[in-house]
Amino acid sequence: MNLSQTIKISGLVQGVGFRPFLYRLAHRYALTGSVHNTDAGVQLQIEGEAGQVECFVKAMHAELPPLARIDGLDRTSAVWHGYEEFTIGKTQGRDAKSALISADICVCEACLAEMQEPSNRRYNYPFINCTNCGPRYSIMQHLPYDREKTSMRFFTLCPACEREYVNPLDRRFHAEPISCFECGPSLRLLDRCGRLLSEGAVAIEMAAHALQEGKILALKGLGGFHLLCDASSSEAVLRLRKQKNREAKPFAVMFADISSLCTFTQITAAEETLICSKEKPIVIVQKKKSLLLSRHIAPGIERIGVFLPYTPLHHLVLQKVGRPLVASSANRKDEPILTQSVAVIEKLGDVVDLVLEHDREIVNASDDSVMQIVGEKPIFLRMARGFAPKSIKLPFKSTKTILALGAQQKSTITLIFGDTLILSPYIGDLGSIEVFEYFERTVERFFELYALKADIIVCDMHPEYETSRWAQKQKAEYPALTLLQVQHHYAHILAVKAEHGLRGRVLGFAFDGSGYGDDGKIWGSEVMIADETGYQRQFSLRPFRLIGAEKAIKEPRRSALSVLFEQLSLEELLTSGLAPTAEFSKEELTLLHTAWKKGINSPYSSSMGRLFDAVASLAGIVQVSSFEGESGLKMEAYVDEKITQTFSFALHRGQIDITPMFSEILERSDTKEIVSMFYNTLVEIIAAVCREYPELPLLFSGGVFQNKTLVQMIMKRCALMKRPCYFQNETPVNDGGISLGQAWFALHNQ
Repeated sequence: MNLSQTIKISGLVQGVGFRPFLYRLAHRYALTGSVHNTDAGVQLQIEGEAGQVECFVKAMHAELPPLARIDGLDRTSAVWHGYEEFTIGKTQGRDAKSALISADICVCEACLAEMQEPSNRRYNYPFINCTNCGPRYSIMQHLPYDREKTSMRFFTLCPACEREYVNPLDRRFHAEPISCFECGPSLRLLDRCGRLLSEGAVAIEMAAHALQEGKILALKGLGGFHLLCDASSSEAVLRLRKQKNREAKPFAVMFADISSLCTFTQITAAEETLICSKEKPIVIVQKKKSLLLSRHIAPGIERIGVFLPYTPLHHLVLQKVGRPLVASSANRKDEPILTQSVAVIEKLGDVVDLVLEHDREIVNASDDSVMQIVGEKPIFLRMARGFAPKSIKLPFKSTKTILALGAQQKSTITLIFGDTLILSPYIGDLGSIEVFEYFERTVERFFELYALKADIIVCDMHPEYETSRWAQKQKAEYPALTLLQVQHHYAHILAVKAEHGLRGRVLGFAFDGSGYGDDGKIWGSEVMIADETGYQRQFSLRPFRLIGAEKAIKEPRRSALSVLFEQLSLEELLTSGLAPTAEFSKEELTLLHTAWKKGINSPYSSSMGRLFDAVASLAGIVQVSSFEGESGLKMEAYVDEKITQTFSFALHRGQIDITPMFSEILERSDTKEIVSMFYNTLVEIIAAVCREYPELPLLFSGGVFQNKTLVQMIMKRCALMKRPCYFQNETPVNDGGISLGQAWFALHNQ
């Protein structure tokens, strides 16, 4: 029996080799018809023997191309047309767009093999790619994903590339960025003033030689520029730190291959799999003691961020240099990654010695993704290149278009339309004009790509967040808009629910640095019973003052002073010799005590992040932070699993009272003992709360749960209690996940 059907497919099915895949399947099963891209995905007409059509559909699911994903498939009967062959047609549709955007993917092994083959016409070609790899989101101007809608539209295919592009059986069939030396982008090496030094292969040779001499190179990657220097040269690393004003925050190191990487690090099988994945993220791993890498890459920290080259150009440079390279995002502090050489020279001309650039425009900036493995599962510290934009198939269709704006720090946005949710790449901290403009460009780009306008905007409750102000401005300009505000920590918990598709009531732990509470105070250690309609705050830390408010975030010693002022008199403190008090003069301590006592610029906070700061300061580990999360990161090195004792605490009327803990800390001087007991105490607090709600699933979110040691301990304890626990493994656990939680709330409360 013959069968004729129209099949509409949604998901990641554009720019991933899906149409030639269907072409090959149709030939395998002797079917005729046609396939073309649409604004919603892919549509095909298929005709042939009914059994063969069923085999075709089964094979389509079972043998998907490596980058493809099917979210929806709709089959309807069609009138028999009598096609004589199976063809690939041109894109159809120009109205409502719902096709998914593919993230940028590292260069594949097949392309690398060609690039390293002297007889291949793309030998040492720095922009080699195919359907299975290369730029996607970073070059995309509009949907659907066709060459003329990307920044490759300026490069006319040569006859050889054209033949590959139109051949359905070729690996480069409709690989939109394909090119070669004859027709592709050109490479140039500039000095710090923008003067041309060399082009092509010579540019790579000169750049590599400069790196070997200890110079700093800005290199244009997929989603922006990297600042590169020799990772074995302390002089080069220290110069980069000084020039970039990056005092102690760890640098990531790029290695030529996994063998070289293993020489300097201790990695697990799960970490190796993630490092070698097609996304090639930066992965935080254990360092080996080595004199070959500069100790200034991650000073005072036992772990290091490592990754492998993900563009052909990175591969070629590393091969020529012959040693690992520090690879840091090219930007000024609190500014977005730079994508144009003109901007690099203008803003970083005093930092870099040379600029290796090309003329393929980066339309959409995207920083490197940063991850770590905890309990054999990944945790995102930053979700960007390779993983974002991230699309999630929703359990039901939204009747309205939702735009969630996230928080102030680690900004992302989330867009919902129909049954599709899209989480943007990492944008950054919205404390500068440059990053906020980047935020606005990202919003505009998403709406431009999908030809949408928001019906609902969701923001944080904090009135001074730039996202909140922007949302209020939009509401004033477009009164028909619905504006929703979602409490920060509730959004954290909803983000976990969204990722795991959990329904009903849960017990959520949202621990972070700060978030605006319902009472207008600074929250940060919230235990909530929550569902999609709302939450009840069950427990939080007994509040303590942040002396100097914002200053306390940068200075852990101030958080320590606050808890010390509760334990000791000023006179006792002045003669105590404790680590935090040694940081201040007698006059300063007196003034700070007055501010604490009278509440002058010293708001109350229940921040778990500041509690970490206080303990780190008391233990003599960190007094003034040079980067966010430094206290927790450095404290991990002092945790000894052989130490099993805990400090005292109490759960009383919704408060976690850790006042007794500090008097017990003052009785100890061993750093390992203090830190280990503190970690044990946090786990015991969580366990004690969990025992009060034995029927609820346990959810954990917020920046504190970036702490690998703490998360491992919690997972182990939950397993002993036989309680299911959920962390975020596919979306950011920190404030980068806030927009996801906000969107999830709006989806269920339209």
